[in-house]
Amino acid sequence: MTSSIALIGVGEMGAVFSHALLRSGHTIVPVLRSTPVDTVARQLPEPELVLVTVGEDDLRTVLDRLPSVWRARAGLIQNELLPRDWTAAGVTRPTVAVVWFEKKPQRPLKVIIPTPVAGPHAPLLVEALTSIDIAAVEIPDDRLVDALVAKNLYILTTNIAGLRTRGTVSELWRSHRPLVDGIVSEVLDIQEWLVGAPVDREGAIGGMELAFAGDPDHGTMGRSALRRLERALRAARAAEIPTPLLEEIGHEAGLTV
Repeated sequence: MTSSIALIGVGEMGAVFSHALLRSGHTIVPVLRSTPVDTVARQLPEPELVLVTVGEDDLRTVLDRLPSVWRARAGLIQNELLPRDWTAAGVTRPTVAVVWFEKKPQRPLKVIIPTPVAGPHAPLLVEALTSIDIAAVEIPDDRLVDALVAKNLYILTTNIAGLRTRGTVSELWRSHRPLVDGIVSEVLDIQEWLVGAPVDREGAIGGMELAFAGDPDHGTMGRSALRRLERALRAARAAEIPTPLLEEIGHEAGLTV
């Protein structure tokens, strides 16, 4: 065995990473909801990595409760993730995998495009994912924000547009371009405010197009679509960014923000 890795979150995505890490020779120490994290940290004070695979809604709570000895070893894989999410919890340089594969209950794993990974333990995660035939590539830290914004753009655009159109991403791209372009513009305005700096808009759109081509039959509206739109609208209101199209779709969906 090469190292011990704490795993916080043992759902579908946690199971995939656990399989990958076990396959590449690591010991996994699961941290369950019923397990006091401080207790595990006392038993495992210096894990190689603390991989947090909970959903985005639970991330802040988990990071706030993360023992200080584990913060420098954090690994994150959440959707809608940006640096403000980990710096607010005192995590300075996590390992981050921008996940471009999907695992749903009772369905086989589906790889859309290669998963970029940045941070101190990027080689470890790339090796692990590759060991179970999930394409992954290490990227430098200065490309991480671009990779995160591209993924966020894909998720938010397809989910929000899907509230109106349903269907697949290829149908969305082929038949509803004005809608897509409008949502993209408003989402990127919000992402720039959340990042606190201009983002590579062309690169983000290009990344979204690659994902469309990688899985053209992917459905547009996930189960979290309405919640994603609500978060986007709350951010826009906080930033005083005009988002007339997102607000219109939210009104159609019965959303009150």
